[in-house]
Amino acid sequence: MLERLVGFDTTSRNSNLEAIAFIKDYLARHGVESFLSHNPEGDKACLYATIGPQDRPGVALSGHIDVVPVDGQAWTSDPFTLKRRDGRLFGRGACDMKGFVATMLAMVPEFKAAPLKEPVHLCISFDEEIGCQGVGYMIADILKRPVKPRICIVGEPSQMKPVIAHKGKLSIIATVAGLPGHSSMTNRCVNALEAAAEAVAFLKSTARRFRDQGPYDQGFDPPYTSVHTGVFHSGSALNVVPHEARFIFEWRYLPGTDVDALFAEVRAHCERAIEPEMKAVFPDAGFSWARYARIPALGLPEKHALTDMVKALTGSNSTGKVSYGTEGGLFQEAGIPTIVCGPGAIAQAHQPDEYIAESEIAACERFLRRLVETMAQ
Repeated sequence: MLERLVGFDTTSRNSNLEAIAFIKDYLARHGVESFLSHNPEGDKACLYATIGPQDRPGVALSGHIDVVPVDGQAWTSDPFTLKRRDGRLFGRGACDMKGFVATMLAMVPEFKAAPLKEPVHLCISFDEEIGCQGVGYMIADILKRPVKPRICIVGEPSQMKPVIAHKGKLSIIATVAGLPGHSSMTNRCVNALEAAAEAVAFLKSTARRFRDQGPYDQGFDPPYTSVHTGVFHSGSALNVVPHEARFIFEWRYLPGTDVDALFAEVRAHCERAIEPEMKAVFPDAGFSWARYARIPALGLPEKHALTDMVKALTGSNSTGKVSYGTEGGLFQEAGIPTIVCGPGAIAQAHQPDEYIAESEIAACERFLRRLVETMAQ
């Protein structure tokens, strides 16, 4: 199954409909009906299927099949042809996170054969790698159904250790409008690049504030909210005052953080400290803002029944917290308690020669088999 899934180039820039059609047909051959939630363009879809009693909440198993690009990476084999070497399975998405999706699909015959007291829901999404932009369509459709899942397990790579919390992410595109002109006449121009640079410097100052003053949660690395600017575009020639600038920045914030207040702080600083000088020269100069991506933080209580269940199924005595984001926060936001637990190491995600250990696939298989046994009791 993993070989088949890796064989589909589901890089986020591509359609995933061929892979979804394969999965839908596979489920149909096992007598499982599935439902699709498309994006507005109609070239991508999430898949939702239920195995077991249709009138009870049950457990959702969730994973995405989109992958990051391989462009510019030094692979030693075809990224979209699964290779086995020394107990490892190599291929784009093998770890993040087709390994989990392949395992849950391979377990469908066992799910079907088990006398389930409550159902298993299979949730397969798109565009997770570009800001969890696809799963929302499926969640919206799930919430319209008579019964929604009681709990959710997101199978992101965690080496089969239960992860009860991850940071949230809010990324913003900032566009700065200025007034162009010759660099000898800067007094008559508004330099958009310099205004943008002042805003980026303010963002850096807030990053230092979080680093030095907290708040802190030592379960995360780093243990504070981080701020990062990753893209900056402006300027064409040294003797031309740039009339436009664009930069993209993000917060990776601790659960419980009011990230909207952080965004308001940045906007207020620009309005108060940067824009007045710009508008004195050109009234239409200034900043505009657009949300690029939002991933809510995940926070499941240590004492929650889902935490206890996954610890028992994995044999783990502890739980973890991670700084990367998942779709789990969106399921939680929809009122479905969620935990992260899946095969593979996150350090392998997005790497050239990405791989997952066969032992991790086997551990995931054992976990899902125990889950089904619990649900059949």
